[in-house]
Amino acid sequence: MELLIICLSFGILQCSSVGADSIIHIGAIFEENAARDDEVFQLAISDLSLNDDILQSEKITHSIKYIEPNNPFQAVQEACELMTQGILALVTSTGCASASALQSLTDAMHIPHLYVQRNTEGSPRTACQLNPSPDGERYTLAARPPVRLSDVMLTLVGELRWQKFIVFYDSDYDIRGLQVFLDQTSRQGLDVSLQRVDRNISGVFSSLFTSMRTEELNRYRDTLRRAILLLSPRGAQVFIHQAVETNLASKDSHWVFVNEEISDAEIMELAHSSLGRMTVVRQIFPLWRDSSVSCMRNNHRISSLLCDPQEGYLQSLEVSNLYLYDSVLMLANAFYRKLEDRKWHSMASLNCIRKSTKPWNGGWSMLETIQKGRVTGLTGIMDFMDNGSNLHVQFEILGTSFSETFGKDIKREDPFVMVAENILGQPKRYKGFSIDVLDALAKILGFKYDIYQVSDSKYGSQLTNGTWNGMIGELINKRADLAVSAITITPERENVVDFSKRYMDYSVGILHRKPEEKINIFSLFAPFDLAVWACIAAAIPVVGVLIFLLTRMQMLRSQNPPGAHHASSMFNSLHSAIWIVYGAFVQQGGDSVVGSVALRIVMGSWWLFTLIVCSSYTANLAAFLTVSRMDNTIRSFQDLARQMDFAYGTVRDSAVYDYFRAKGTNPLEQDSTYAELWRTISKNNGQDFSVSSPSEGIRKAKKGPYAFLWDMAVVEYAALTDDDCTITVSGNSMSSKGYGIAMQHGSPYRDLISQKILELQEKGDLDVLKQKWWPRTGRCDLNSHSNAQPDGRSLKLHSFAGVFCILAAGLLLACLVAALEMWWNSNRCRQEQPKEVTELRARKTEQGEDTATLYFKDPAADASPDLVELQYTQL
Repeated sequence: MELLIICLSFGILQCSSVGADSIIHIGAIFEENAARDDEVFQLAISDLSLNDDILQSEKITHSIKYIEPNNPFQAVQEACELMTQGILALVTSTGCASASALQSLTDAMHIPHLYVQRNTEGSPRTACQLNPSPDGERYTLAARPPVRLSDVMLTLVGELRWQKFIVFYDSDYDIRGLQVFLDQTSRQGLDVSLQRVDRNISGVFSSLFTSMRTEELNRYRDTLRRAILLLSPRGAQVFIHQAVETNLASKDSHWVFVNEEISDAEIMELAHSSLGRMTVVRQIFPLWRDSSVSCMRNNHRISSLLCDPQEGYLQSLEVSNLYLYDSVLMLANAFYRKLEDRKWHSMASLNCIRKSTKPWNGGWSMLETIQKGRVTGLTGIMDFMDNGSNLHVQFEILGTSFSETFGKDIKREDPFVMVAENILGQPKRYKGFSIDVLDALAKILGFKYDIYQVSDSKYGSQLTNGTWNGMIGELINKRADLAVSAITITPERENVVDFSKRYMDYSVGILHRKPEEKINIFSLFAPFDLAVWACIAAAIPVVGVLIFLLTRMQMLRSQNPPGAHHASSMFNSLHSAIWIVYGAFVQQGGDSVVGSVALRIVMGSWWLFTLIVCSSYTANLAAFLTVSRMDNTIRSFQDLARQMDFAYGTVRDSAVYDYFRAKGTNPLEQDSTYAELWRTISKNNGQDFSVSSPSEGIRKAKKGPYAFLWDMAVVEYAALTDDDCTITVSGNSMSSKGYGIAMQHGSPYRDLISQKILELQEKGDLDVLKQKWWPRTGRCDLNSHSNAQPDGRSLKLHSFAGVFCILAAGLLLACLVAALEMWWNSNRCRQEQPKEVTELRARKTEQGEDTATLYFKDPAADASPDLVELQYTQL
């Protein structure tokens, strides 16, 4: 041990002198009834040996001690024994009483202490009141975040708008944990009742009937309609079951179960056993879903139990087990950084009994290293604040609606009937256009109604045995009085049920993605093929060379009279001739006079050529831009049948599906469009392109080249409320059908409801409701696709960007050429020699003036040097 300490004190990771790896020793204390803590702790140490990223040659050893639950004296004894063995840190998973005692001991001995709080018998956790450190140096770090259940309950009660409710808490639950919650609800004026639930839950309800009168039981039953359960999962299940059995729970009861630890299986059992609505609040760990990264080492899968998806080991662990695993990971990370920084402190064994024992002098340094660490483990991110707490926590609020009348699956047709239910478990409410019409009729006629959803989620179609399914089947079997949704009035349905007057016209729309405009900044070159542009580019220098040659020949034949000098001056160089040709091509003309007949023929031919080319380009450009705006647009069923880019379909076994089958297979149908549409829709019995539900068809239309044929009102609402506004609707009304309210055959309500629907139409109330759900201007503009022509008269910037690019390129080229010319001229001037002064002669004129004559020699002259005489006369 001494040799190991010497090696570590010098920062040596491996003591080669003894040929052994470095050993790190940590201690652990667990309660006897927590068998999984010991298992998970040893699993974490085993997994660290497989992870070369944290510890390489170091070996972690451990000593584990077990104590009775809530026995602080035994906890201190076992901790002292661990300290005599020499430990670098202590990891514990106990209750609050033992944790408080261990905190006082580790503060005195300066031993870093990572503490994981355990739940008592599955009851909700309450905050542990730890002792304040005498010198302000607390060595205990709480791996589990502080209890935030009171904050979550306050938020939830506010969202539910509860004014009166009751809180049931477990006998093992510390009522002091509700103090903040009760203070806040009292300030808000809420009526909150508290009731303790003993272990004998059945006895609680039996005592109610013996101690309460009928009026008191009725008031208690009303109180139970809004209840918060601070119980264990098993206790809550038994409690709700007893409430249902004793007829104290009803269909409108709302149970809120609050506990950090509850599994998916326990949630399902709790929900199925309850009557009414259930809301569950629990802690979640999103990183559970993807453990593939932590399970791979050097492209090989490690053999940890956490990495075996078939075993389901991770999902079976408790929350305290997860924090225990991450605590070991946090310690290993701190040990690695200590060894890497060469700041390891030697440690001797400590004796808690001796008063002369001094605390570990390296404890504070080790504690700071742990607090500065940050790891990502099974619980997500773990790091510690200055007060020793880990604040990273996430809660999940699940809302269910299991009851006698509500099914597990929701059938809805936006925007006719939609379910207004959020994850906070608020009572299920229905909304939509059909619900608004039903509410208006109920207000006028003075009736009330209850809504339920059919189990098969269908509108209603006749089966092979002659029976009907869906909502029509519910009416035939007299289980419902009315059926309200986007139900199309068809002759087949009217044979078995009655319909009211239509309250909305029916048509079929084509839902598809908006055509994506292809941006090509050089689209102005598209009217001509590349070969045409190449021939035009080649014609310019060819004609320029010809004009240059003809001009030179004319100059040689003639003496170039004064009047003709200007006529050919513009053509006496090749680049000038090409420049004139280019000017004529772009219809800029020329200022020169062409005297030769040959030149006139060439220039006339060239001018005719440029006129035809420019006119053809202008006409072709206008046609090209017009066609590009109309590209990939579907405006009717005929366009859909002719195109090959979009697959299309509808909902199998629906009214739309039956309509296309009747039209497509009718031999008397003159329009072949429907036959082509039906061949595609019914391919492989509708399995290839048709879908099983409207929501599936809308999703397919959003994702790719797919056109969904469905009720115009439904697809228009989907396009108006699309988050990305990437879909649009095309098509016109295909028939004179409509939506109506279905009733039992021979219903006495048919004429009365039909009359009121007509009154709503005449007063314009139905138009107001339509505007509410199908606004003319909403989040997405459906007219932006169909009315593209007024906006298409002007060229967009990206279509004209190519011209600006050419202009910018020409300007840059001109600047570059100008710079090169300046450089060339300045370099040439430096190379020229100054003129020589060949003779300086002074003479006096006859009049007596002094005259100086200077003779210069021009070095650039090819012939014999000429003397230039300059006279300077001094007056």
